[in-house]
Amino acid sequence: MKIISTNIAKPRTIIWNGSEVKTGIYKKPVHEPILLGNQGVEHDEVSDRNVHGGAFKACYLFSENHYDYWKALYPTLEWGWGMFGENLTVSGLNEKDIHIGDLYRIGETLIQVTQPREPCFKFGAKFGSQNVLKQFIDYGYSGTYIRVVEEGYVQTGDVIELVAKAKDSISTWQFFKLLYSQEKNIDHIKRILDNNALPQRKRDKLKAFLK
Repeated sequence: MKIISTNIAKPRTIIWNGSEVKTGIYKKPVHEPILLGNQGVEHDEVSDRNVHGGAFKACYLFSENHYDYWKALYPTLEWGWGMFGENLTVSGLNEKDIHIGDLYRIGETLIQVTQPREPCFKFGAKFGSQNVLKQFIDYGYSGTYIRVVEEGYVQTGDVIELVAKAKDSISTWQFFKLLYSQEKNIDHIKRILDNNALPQRKRDKLKAFLK
C-alpha cells in the first residue's frame, strides 16, 4: 500500500433540513507533508467531534481502487482525491485484507487499524443524494479509520508497511458487514470483544447481541 494523496479540509457550511451545518468532508489534496496526531490531523477541519476525530478516528484512509466504481455511478460530480472525506488516499488498500488492530508504519508514524467509516447525511449531501448511504453500505468497501500510536509526518509516496497482524481479529470488511447486518455473526462479535483497537462503547453495543 502507498499514499497517493494527502487531503485536508477547511470548514464549510451546508444547508441541511433548513439549518446551517458545518462540515469537514470537503477535503482537498495538499502537496506538503501532513502531521498525524493522536487526536486528529493537524490543520484538518473536524466539525462534529462526537462522530469524527479523537483517538479511534484520528485519520481516515480510503482506497483509490474504488474511485472508478463511484465515478460510474455519479459521473456528473466534480471528482478529485479526498472525495470521500479521506485524509489519505491509498493505493492497494483492501478492506478484506486489513484487520481490526493491525499495526502499520507510514512515514514517521505508527498507526493501528480501528474501525470502518459509517456514512452520515453529510456524505449524502456531498454526493447530492441520500441514496448514496445505502449504496455505500451495500458496496462494503468502507475505508478505515486509524489510531495514531506514534505521531509524525506522512506524505504522498510513503509506503504503508505492515508491522504486526492483530491476533484472532476480523477484517474491516467483515466488521463493516457486522455493523449493518440484521443477523449478527456471533463468532465475529466474540472475536473482537477484547480488541482494544475498538472503542469500549462500540464493543459494549455489540456485546448486547450475545444476550
